[in-house]
Amino acid sequence: MKTPGTPRPNTATGKTTRKATGKATGKATKVSKATKPGPGQADTTATHLIDQRIRDLGGWRGATLARMRALILEADPEMTEEWKWRGTPVWSHDGIVCTGEAYAKVVKHTFAQGASLADPSGLFNASLEGNTRRAIDIPEGVLVDADAFKALVKAAVARNGQRAKPRRGG
Repeated sequence: MKTPGTPRPNTATGKTTRKATGKATGKATKVSKATKPGPGQADTTATHLIDQRIRDLGGWRGATLARMRALILEADPEMTEEWKWRGTPVWSHDGIVCTGEAYAKVVKHTFAQGASLADPSGLFNASLEGNTRRAIDIPEGVLVDADAFKALVKAAVARNGQRAKPRRGG
């Protein structure tokens, strides 16, 4: 599936950072020969693993994960894509913003600090009982409001940025 920008793998951390060059389209980004795996080598960058997960899911779950990924990258062009916990797509900027998981009946996006985010559109519909995380479960046929979702992503990035700033005083 295509997302904006060119993936930049960091071999030291296993993370792939992608800077947007325009609007996300949900289709695969062309990768230069330098970042493609050689014959017989597995492509293990986070961006490519997420691409593969979307292809493997196919159907409505693959399409939903691809759409939400595109919205995440549109909301924050400086987002870092990661692959954690043996197969979970993770989007980070100054800390984890959200994860994207596919289950039989829903595609779930869990916001790491969702409990501290304002959700005026009421997108959070899962993991509401916890003190930290909040999630959005998206069943087949449901189209999440793009602007409301991007606003949540931006709020999560802003919150992470506030936590990342050094404290003054003493």
